[in-house]
Amino acid sequence: MQRSVLCAARAIVLYFLFYAGVFAQDSRANDAAKALHELFATEWNYQMEQHPTWASSLGDRRWNHIWSDISLDAIYKRHDHDIETLAKLMKIDRAALAPADQLNFDLFKRNCEYEIEGFQYRWYLLPLNQLGGVHTLNQLAQDLRFETLKDYEDWLARLKALPVRIEQTVALMRLGIKERIIHPKIVLQRVPAQIDHQIVSDPKASPLYKPFTHFPSWLSASDQARLAEAAQETIATAVVPAYRKLKEFIVSDYLPAAWDHVGIWQLPNGAAMYAYATRDNTTTDLTPQEIHEIGLKEVKRIRAEMQAIIDKLGFRGSFAEFAKFMRRDPKFYFKTESEVLEAYRALSRRIDPLLVKVFRTLPRMPYGIEPVPANIAPDSPAGLYRGPAADGSRAGIFSVNTFKPEIRPKYEMMALSLHESVPGHHLQIALAMEQNIPNFRRYGGYTAFVEGWGLYAESLGDEMGLYGDPYTKFGQLMYEIWCVGTGRKPSTSWWKTP
Repeated sequence: MQRSVLCAARAIVLYFLFYAGVFAQDSRANDAAKALHELFATEWNYQMEQHPTWASSLGDRRWNHIWSDISLDAIYKRHDHDIETLAKLMKIDRAALAPADQLNFDLFKRNCEYEIEGFQYRWYLLPLNQLGGVHTLNQLAQDLRFETLKDYEDWLARLKALPVRIEQTVALMRLGIKERIIHPKIVLQRVPAQIDHQIVSDPKASPLYKPFTHFPSWLSASDQARLAEAAQETIATAVVPAYRKLKEFIVSDYLPAAWDHVGIWQLPNGAAMYAYATRDNTTTDLTPQEIHEIGLKEVKRIRAEMQAIIDKLGFRGSFAEFAKFMRRDPKFYFKTESEVLEAYRALSRRIDPLLVKVFRTLPRMPYGIEPVPANIAPDSPAGLYRGPAADGSRAGIFSVNTFKPEIRPKYEMMALSLHESVPGHHLQIALAMEQNIPNFRRYGGYTAFVEGWGLYAESLGDEMGLYGDPYTKFGQLMYEIWCVGTGRKPSTSWWKTP
């Protein structure tokens, strides 16, 4: 009897010890997950505040009235914050997290570590180039909603703050000259002409004034007149003079100091910068030389496929002669910009119905096709993609460059459409935004995956029966060989825009 009671008591103790351990383990897991997601939320708000134009493009209007502070003091404070954030992350018990959160932990940790490591290379001393910077900030207006009086007031506040932002940009470039961290001349030589678009005699002709050319009908006439007058005065007395000074600095000081040759190797610590950028963008530990060797093999493979098409067409001549024929024959080109735009829209109508044959899940958010704005078209690539707003207020946009139709070959259009819109960047980015994952993953990206997906999307043209024309297939191979030979960067909508 006594032995039975003792055994029962022991069983009860073991029972409670077991479940106490389970409860403790659950509590530990809950505490770790809570701490992790609180850190994610806090850090996301911090990033939105520090990069307000990124927030604006996502539809977060809390900081629509300011630009990011790119003074050296602010830049160093952000670096210190990154170090503190990593330290907070490392205090969280990763082992207690569920597998999905362990992945979130690892990706967040990688982002922090690479941000901290990359700071030593001072990329911030390269604040503009021919593709964007303080001289193209008017493009942000395309991503904004102008629905309330505050929306217009916010844009006016940004106009008033623009001269300070330009001064900060110049200060970074002056330090870049001193430290020899500067782009080559070929990258910068188009910038002065781009700034000319901002130096207008009539403020109403400024690209920055565009939001004030249309007001909602409910806005009172007095408010419309007040806003328009204030914008014109700000542009004429503050913005245009600031841009004029920027151009004078670039022409007189910056361009003469720029490198004559091309290559990051000539920058201080350039080899290490390149190795770091290689690891960061590929998410691998491959060296630049190893990647170059892969590229050489890929070029050889693709070149053989291109030659097979030439042979199939029965073309009698060298590869160079065929390339010349493709570049110059008028049948491969449109005559007007409107024809180019309509042709791209027609391609989208061909592609969209075929998506269900190769994908089970498609994004809810639609996309549209628009021309690249005229003031940046001469210096823009053939196509660009801007992701949709996170709040659903703006669809994804595939911007096609219609400038000079005589240099926009028809045979490249299908591959470009597949890459930039669907099933390329739009499908991947819009679907990512619908996932139940932390914001840094929903709205962030890794070059290797983003551009790798775009390249994969181009290849799906075969499966979807869209490369029936040998010239169109040749165009796809041209894009592929260019991609593996040069590498590609993701859309600016994926980066923390200043």
